[in-house]
Amino acid sequence: MDSMYIGDDFVPLTYEKRNEGVSAEWKKSVHVPPHLHEAIEIIYVTDGTVELGVGQELFHMEQGDFAIVFPNVIHHYQVFGQGENKAIYLFLDPSLTQNFYEDLQKYSPAYPIIDKEHVHMDIVNSIKALANNTEGNPMIIQAYVHIILAHVFSDMEMTDKDLVGGDDIIYCAVEYIAKNFREDIHLEKMAYDLAVSKYVLSRMFAKTFHCNFNKYLNGIRLNYAISALENTNESITNISLDAGFESQRTFNRVFKDRYKMTPREYRNRMHSKRSKESDI
Repeated sequence: MDSMYIGDDFVPLTYEKRNEGVSAEWKKSVHVPPHLHEAIEIIYVTDGTVELGVGQELFHMEQGDFAIVFPNVIHHYQVFGQGENKAIYLFLDPSLTQNFYEDLQKYSPAYPIIDKEHVHMDIVNSIKALANNTEGNPMIIQAYVHIILAHVFSDMEMTDKDLVGGDDIIYCAVEYIAKNFREDIHLEKMAYDLAVSKYVLSRMFAKTFHCNFNKYLNGIRLNYAISALENTNESITNISLDAGFESQRTFNRVFKDRYKMTPREYRNRMHSKRSKESDI
């Protein structure tokens, strides 16, 4: 696996799934359209800058700044700075949080960033430990997660999660698809359910996501299918139907358009990669 040292600290460069409920990336920051997921997302900027959008607000981050996004809160990224713009991105399964679980569902930070001068070293050390730890003791991993959350709830003002995003059409559209992508949904039904014109929705997808409704929907379904291909032994037919595709044939076509290989080839490649890593 590729890697790099930041100062005296080792940080992996490649994305890695973790059995313990933690995944990590250290990567170049890029534009990412609005989305949400059940994981807690942590961002620690190592080089340059990044703009974190949460709900309808955009927050500027610089090197050394820390940010956190709670589960099922819509967020996005924009990058305006020149040169290297990189960050550590951690994704934490809420099952690791125990006593914090209910608060994570009800609240969200009013201001999701702690600047470099005020980030406690416990947070920084915990982030680096989680990013470096590929096969750590689950109890130690959970301890690092709790250290981060303890500082978050002590140092950040919380607000009701229902107030983040409000009635903004982008927020409503992303939330709607995240909740319903596994069902038989289409633009007209979504417009009806959200009580807006389908033409307004169509323009919103073109302007905000730079694609049409179907392409965005298929992207969400593919993300779900990729996780299932990597982490389960479920049949490809069942995965395709469970992800919301009308047939495996459609799934294969959409998958190959995006990844330039079939789902079976992708799964075989991932299994082969993991086998080689386990032999090292």
